[in-house]
Amino acid sequence: MTPEELEAARDRTIEDVVAGGLRVLFCGINPGLMSGATGHHFARPGNRFWPVLHASGFTPRQLKPSEQRELLTYGLGITNVAARTTARADELSQEELREGGRILREKVRRYAPHWLAVVGVTAYRVAFDDRTAKVGPQERTIGATRIWVLPNPSGLNAHWSAAAMAEEFGRLRAAASRDEGDAPGPGTG
Repeated sequence: MTPEELEAARDRTIEDVVAGGLRVLFCGINPGLMSGATGHHFARPGNRFWPVLHASGFTPRQLKPSEQRELLTYGLGITNVAARTTARADELSQEELREGGRILREKVRRYAPHWLAVVGVTAYRVAFDDRTAKVGPQERTIGATRIWVLPNPSGLNAHWSAAAMAEEFGRLRAAASRDEGDAPGPGTG
């Protein structure tokens, strides 16, 4: 993909991967330029979402961004706090994130996933006006939907290794399976 093609993707939106009653609806901060250009969530090659999702046991194999709709077969989906594509999340204003949080809460009420998993604690803090939130399960709910904040899988997030992220994603997977009385998810022995 050329730099010009990536730049042309700025301010686009991409379609959510969502359905009613999902086990977990993952929520990114916003789509990057590569996602805007391809129409696939977490599409940048350095993004660790897809490898971590597999390593944590949510999927039986590592999916490619182009296979994102397969998530629905595992009871999983993807949306974003802010819809427009940017080169970096810090290009979003606080107001955009707050408005995105309002829209996200409406979406969660409509689709009623068992869990909303926001990937990025800083975006969660702004979107949900919770300055003290930490990675992990939150006390807040949206209707019956529980919330878990996960580390941002961007390759720019040097604070978390892929292995540590997979462990945190795995904690959510175990809680989602246990809390819903489901059989363990795909890829869990």
